[in-house]
Amino acid sequence: MDALLGFFELFIAGFQTPTLGFLLGGMFIAAMGSRLTIPDQVYKFIVFVLLMKIGLRGGMEIRNAELSELLLPAFLAALIGVIIVYLGKVALARLPGIKMVDAIATAGLFGAVSASTFAAGMLHLDDMGMEYEAWVSALYPFMDIPALVLAIVLGRLATQKANKEQALNNPDHIQPAVRKQQSISYIIKDSLQGSALSALILGLLLGLLTKPEPVYESFYNPVFRGFLSILMIIMGIEAWQRLAELRRVAHWYAVYAAIAPLMHGGIAFGLGYIAHHLTGFSPGGVVLLSILASSSSDISGPPTLRAGIPSANPSAFIGSSTSIGTPICIAIGIPLFTELALVVF
Repeated sequence: MDALLGFFELFIAGFQTPTLGFLLGGMFIAAMGSRLTIPDQVYKFIVFVLLMKIGLRGGMEIRNAELSELLLPAFLAALIGVIIVYLGKVALARLPGIKMVDAIATAGLFGAVSASTFAAGMLHLDDMGMEYEAWVSALYPFMDIPALVLAIVLGRLATQKANKEQALNNPDHIQPAVRKQQSISYIIKDSLQGSALSALILGLLLGLLTKPEPVYESFYNPVFRGFLSILMIIMGIEAWQRLAELRRVAHWYAVYAAIAPLMHGGIAFGLGYIAHHLTGFSPGGVVLLSILASSSSDISGPPTLRAGIPSANPSAFIGSSTSIGTPICIAIGIPLFTELALVVF
């Protein structure tokens, strides 16, 4: 009974988080016919600040970590992000009525990481008295960035394949620039040069190679939650506006979003268990690695994928992630993987 009450309390808390609350608020005012709009330049500035903050924090954590202890968990985090994107792409793309770019963007969002869910997991372990490595938050960018880059590359390849098929009837109009864009190396380079990933990588490098703690604590950290709330309102408005496109296949996204967090967390728990025996990775660290994999991005992912795969429907990857995946991870995933660690270790 206590376990059921704990699950219920965490589930309710998930719906009360600012991230989900402001997203639902944006969807609500859009449904009411509001003409509220946020200028595109304001949106781009907010995204830049949020991604810089995430990158700076990750870089500082990596700089202060013991590299010998971090190496294997970091490799596993990157591997897990890649596995999640490929599994999601294959699973969703086989379902009827789902476009390939929407499947890839959704898989990319589930492969990326939620900072708020990760913070909730750390708080849960603190309350449980379960210890974990001080540098474990540095695993965030190792899972987040590879998943987002891979999703963007796969999304652009899928888009270009569709465009190429449409152009087969008139091949004389295919320009050399188009042929160049069909190169995988070009797409990877172009993806890394995109505004969203550039900001994330820049922050990571600055946090790693410099000492940005004063500006981080005085500017980026204080404005983080406020800017995130505005971003979620924008995402909510856009998600509602494109909801009609999603209705005919929404049930498939719901099924995926309900199953994927626990499946992804289980994969991470198994790999973390191996790292525990090889390097002494703590049980708390294994739990947090599982929570990273179980979560789906609510900060870096939506704007990055929106910019990197503009043809994807935000209602698909944002709606399935935030409205279903995040509550499942918080309400079920966090206590489940914690209890599993208590049994296994």
